[in-house]
Amino acid sequence: MLRLQDKKVLVTGGETGIGRAAVELFVAEGAQVHIIGLNAHELNSVATMLGTDRVSTSLADVTDEAALCMAIEQGATKLDGYDFIFANAGIGCEVKPIIERDSESFRKVLDVHVMGAFHTLKHGAPKLADGGSIVITSSTAGLAGYENTAPYVAAKHAQIGLMRTACKELAPRKIRVNTINPGPTQTALQDGIATQATGLKDAKAAAQSIAEGIPLGRYNTPQEIAEGALFLGSDASRSITGTTFVIDGGFLS
Repeated sequence: MLRLQDKKVLVTGGETGIGRAAVELFVAEGAQVHIIGLNAHELNSVATMLGTDRVSTSLADVTDEAALCMAIEQGATKLDGYDFIFANAGIGCEVKPIIERDSESFRKVLDVHVMGAFHTLKHGAPKLADGGSIVITSSTAGLAGYENTAPYVAAKHAQIGLMRTACKELAPRKIRVNTINPGPTQTALQDGIATQATGLKDAKAAAQSIAEGIPLGRYNTPQEIAEGALFLGSDASRSITGTTFVIDGGFLS
């Protein structure tokens, strides 16, 4: 039996990185998926590759509540509601100390991660079937403080608080709400963070430098994070809610 057989799934930020890996896995596991993203070319690429009978798309910014609400509605109308929502949209931040940051760039990171997840919950939960699942992509940065990345750390902590509140509010409908908390993962976003954090211009060298501090000695792959999201979105995790699911190769240990 496929783990998402006949399930209807909403994914934000599903056109690249972890989100794209998740969409590919969810479809392989039997789901129909509606993707909301910012990159029209990549959205079309995913839909074409996986088939427009299995994947539909909407172009919207998660920080634009009206646009996101409309995009969520478009997917819900096409799929007749959702069984699983993967709130995955996110951005990185420039590596620099708090005293050198400007408020506008700090606020932008909070808007995408925190307000984006809030908007997705607010407008997605009413379209979610009772007994469904919501997964928010947080980070190990939501569980620890890393220097020179204050906006990202603050946003990822806030997502966990949002999850813990939502899991209690939605429990009467048997809807589960959890975060996944990846450590360093092979994505373009992580490449940017690594080169800034290490001062190394070569992305491979920067990644290797960071990987040396991970007990398993390597980055996560996007597919491994997608597997974690799949578990939390499937019936296999039907008694799990309000938790932070860390996938980090021992990075926080």
